[in-house]
Amino acid sequence: MSIRVFPTIATPAGDVPATAPVWNRQRHSQMPSHRYRTVYDRVDVPFTHRDWPNARLAHAPLWVPVDLRDGNQALAEPMDPARKRRFFELMVAMGYKEIEVGYPSASQTDFDFVRLIADTDIAPADVAIVVFTPARRDLIERTVESVRGIRNDVVVHMYTATAPTWRNMVLGKDRDELRELILAGGRDVLAFAGDMPNVRFQFSPEVFNLTEPDFVLDICDRMTALWEATPQRPVVLNLPATVEVATPNVYADQIEYMHRNLARREGVILSVHPHNDRGTGIACAELALLAGAQRVEGCVFGNGERTGNVDIATLALNLHAQGVDPMIDFSDIDEIRRTVEYCTRMSVHERHPYVGDLVHTAFSGTHQDAIKKGMAEHRARANAAGIPERELEWQVPYLPIDPADIGRSYDAVIRVNSQSGKGGIAYLLLTEYGLDLPRRLQIDFARQVQAHTDDTGREVTAAELYDLFEASYLDAIDPSPVGLKQWRTRGDGPDTSTEFILTAGDVTHRTEHRGTGPVEALTEALARIGHRVEVLNLTQQSIGSGNDGTAITYLEYRADGGTEWSCGRSASVLEATFAAVVRAVNILERGRMK
Repeated sequence: MSIRVFPTIATPAGDVPATAPVWNRQRHSQMPSHRYRTVYDRVDVPFTHRDWPNARLAHAPLWVPVDLRDGNQALAEPMDPARKRRFFELMVAMGYKEIEVGYPSASQTDFDFVRLIADTDIAPADVAIVVFTPARRDLIERTVESVRGIRNDVVVHMYTATAPTWRNMVLGKDRDELRELILAGGRDVLAFAGDMPNVRFQFSPEVFNLTEPDFVLDICDRMTALWEATPQRPVVLNLPATVEVATPNVYADQIEYMHRNLARREGVILSVHPHNDRGTGIACAELALLAGAQRVEGCVFGNGERTGNVDIATLALNLHAQGVDPMIDFSDIDEIRRTVEYCTRMSVHERHPYVGDLVHTAFSGTHQDAIKKGMAEHRARANAAGIPERELEWQVPYLPIDPADIGRSYDAVIRVNSQSGKGGIAYLLLTEYGLDLPRRLQIDFARQVQAHTDDTGREVTAAELYDLFEASYLDAIDPSPVGLKQWRTRGDGPDTSTEFILTAGDVTHRTEHRGTGPVEALTEALARIGHRVEVLNLTQQSIGSGNDGTAITYLEYRADGGTEWSCGRSASVLEATFAAVVRAVNILERGRMK
């Protein structure tokens, strides 16, 4: 009997389904899935003629961040006034024009923050302020009191849960009783705020996605009639997927049903508020926009109850990646992340779309090679077109957007671990140190790096790669059987003369060579004193310029059973090449002495 490595996990041991194809050997598990019903058994999903599958996202919706209310109430430590103000100022700077700022009837902190907006100029005139309230007269009155004196446009947002489970278990009301509760709340909103010319109204049937379509449509139409929705003073109807329970196409069907059937549609701003319980909040929001939604509520980086609200930063950058202006600025996404982390006291995951520390990073060798080639091709196209790289169409493999668009450098695009290949290694050496390795040397060095990472089991930094390169190809051989003490070259062509002073052991050798190139002269000199080396290929490179410039030579030479590489570095190209040749000889001699 095998030992169970994970004793708390029950490996599926049921039957293989009779209809399963031969390549699928999955078995029925012990998970109690029978306890749950499909969404189609829980709510009537309106199957209508669908336009949304053929629609395209061509412009940004109105983004409404709810971090200061919905996001704040989900924090273990809600934001203090300083953090709320900092977050608000961030959202203003990013370009949000409608911001839900709090639940003023629920806490003094939220009430005071709304009053801060009334008493100061922290909210530019073109930013609308949203405040949140349940459908309860005393709380509505307190909410309206908080916004008196605010010069900006204000949206009073009233909500009530409408789904059967919430009606029955939480509120204890049938459909008629709940309808009257909501309308009474709407009348109270009108009574307290109807005469305020800068105030508009919003209604959210909470848990819309589990509410009967005919019931929620009827309530929404009654609310827009009560509040006299017109294009000049539109009403926001916000349709939340408060608990995500279905695939995104179901939510799209529900939104399109409302979009097609709402009365006073021209006087309605159709809004959505997806949550992320199934991990598909982004897809729900995008499909809802295809289905007719015009406004999206969510949180920057997706904070919120349970698994969070929809991430409106990812949504916006998804549009950017499709060539659509998100109308929000993300040009310094790391500053945005730092501010959000400070305000929420929560960290952003390394793999979070667009903003995570690793989202533009490739460790895999094949990915690195493709990115390296793509970046080189991008630079070449820009040069050929005579335009800046930042203006050229982006077509680099594995990178959906140019990291520079959001303030990221290319430094961390490629990082090296045991899964990395020659392309990524070469890219780091080129971008960080200017070393442009020949392809065959890239392959050879990749083997050295692989051995190192297999041994250490960890990532290798660019600095560590450079140290390893130096140790493998540049460091002097100690002891050195052969040394080049002096050299001199004169003339050119047939009249070229090159002289060397070489040491081998305790003996000094002087040689002179005419009519041949300096490298051939050195190999000939070494052969004369019994230290033959066959140079197969060499590549010379200059890095930098002037007094700060250096030269490096990459030299491939014949060795027992194959080829090896040696490099030289100096202030001059010729001296770097001589250093590479002598180092190659010393490696060969060391091998012969073993």
